[in-house]
Amino acid sequence: MSRFPTASITNLFRLKQGTYLRSEEMSEIRTDTFPYPVYGANGVIGFANKKMYSASLPLISCRGANCGVTHLTKPDAWISNNSIACIPKDAADPVYYYYLFRDSSFNDVITGSAQPQITITNLSSKLLPAPSLVTQRRIASILAAYDDLIENNTRRIAILEQMARRIYEEWFVRFRFPGHEGVRMVESELGLVPEGWTAVRLDRVLVLQRGFDLPKQDRTDGLFPIISATGASATHHEYRVKGPGVVTGRSGSLGAVMYVEGDFWPLNTTLWVKEFVVGSALYAFFVLKSIGLAGFNSGAAVPTLNRNDVHGLPVLRPTLDVLARFDNLVGPVVKLKRRLELKNANLRTTRDLLLPKLVSGELDVSAMPEPEALAA
Repeated sequence: MSRFPTASITNLFRLKQGTYLRSEEMSEIRTDTFPYPVYGANGVIGFANKKMYSASLPLISCRGANCGVTHLTKPDAWISNNSIACIPKDAADPVYYYYLFRDSSFNDVITGSAQPQITITNLSSKLLPAPSLVTQRRIASILAAYDDLIENNTRRIAILEQMARRIYEEWFVRFRFPGHEGVRMVESELGLVPEGWTAVRLDRVLVLQRGFDLPKQDRTDGLFPIISATGASATHHEYRVKGPGVVTGRSGSLGAVMYVEGDFWPLNTTLWVKEFVVGSALYAFFVLKSIGLAGFNSGAAVPTLNRNDVHGLPVLRPTLDVLARFDNLVGPVVKLKRRLELKNANLRTTRDLLLPKLVSGELDVSAMPEPEALAA
């Protein structure tokens, strides 16, 4: 329950339904002709050749399965007819109310069962906490600082991923590894390759193994990630595989390849690399990613990957000294990426714990650190 006084949403905002765009007025990608993001019920759905509002605004999705989901627009955006724009009046800070809406339920103003919707008429009846504008801005600045750090780390993670991938491609696809100028190219089953490198079956580089059963009722939260076909899904107090490891989907979802830094439990919906024959988990990770495992589906009703179907595929086995240098170069990049991922997880947890307490007034914002201190 909020400790702030309340006010009607219409005292704080002017509510405006978004407007439908014709197909010729939108593009799937941003271009010079279509520079303005278009917001729908799921967030940005494309780009427009015109804008509706110049300022950042909180949106409330008003149709379909995402009815009641909220977004904060970037400046200069278009808002589709599946969202309601909340245009702030003098007593409302848009960022504070975006966070408040994220922590709010709109079930009391949603109508319709087959097609849920929120109308402006129904939304107009909603009461909201209304702290002073100074307090709103202080709360918004604290929460936005967390999101800014998360966004910055996410950009750095993407750069590190791209860096590691490009090094792999440069060394093992284009064969421009350090010292390549002095290495003769020879014929192989896979075409011209550096002398000393060989084309071998996949299982002469890595050996895949089915994961292990772990029913939900037997799981206990702990330090070790449980890896499913789509990624880390929970934690457990025990592990079955020592990291680093490489995992891919075996049943239900195929194609994703995951590098796991620490010890983990791969579920029976996965295949994990039981043996890194050439000694490099990183090389095994990139080799599996390059294969396109989703194309080896052997299931009818349920997508299934049979390890025997891929173990015989021809892949490159580089010299051990090149693999060692690759690990020495890319290993620190992967470790930094993992540290940033863990930092983001901690930031999200802290932000999500603070959010309801801040927007409701349960925590006194005067006792909170300045946003700049979060980056220290």
